[in-house]
Amino acid sequence: MTEKLRTERALPPEAVVDSELAPITAMMSSRLMVLANLLRRGAMLRYKRLTGLSSVEFGLVASLGRRPPMSVVRLAEAVGMDKGQISRALAELVARKLAAKAANPRDNRETLVSLTKAGLAAHDAIVAGAQERNRRLLEQLAPGDLELLLGHIDRLTLTAAEMLAAERGLG
Repeated sequence: MTEKLRTERALPPEAVVDSELAPITAMMSSRLMVLANLLRRGAMLRYKRLTGLSSVEFGLVASLGRRPPMSVVRLAEAVGMDKGQISRALAELVARKLAAKAANPRDNRETLVSLTKAGLAAHDAIVAGAQERNRRLLEQLAPGDLELLLGHIDRLTLTAAEMLAAERGLG
């Protein structure tokens, strides 16, 4: 019997599959990115079907939510884009009467954005859809498993944030 066969028989099936993957794709971070991308793509399709929103428009509606009006600069920070990147999507939301713009009464140089009634309805559809997707995703986990998973995710997120800060510090 070859060494490879002896090793494969001694390993659990998922480890054998992992050995067939390229090293980077077997990493936990790659697997999490695949999961996140699948979830994002599924969510975008659902929200497009339910609300007719593009991914950028969805991000704006989700960020505005049921909050007080937000400056365009703050909104751009919330969605992780610059003002120029969101301007066309924001103009489309205003044209479709899902969002409204107004001058900030404390500083008329600043524009504030908020959702209209129709925008709030779209937001509520997004939230309901997200809750359903979350329920469906997690229903296969036992309560103890879920608590353990969320704890691990929180620790990994903290470590990833520290790693990002360190990379930024390196220039």
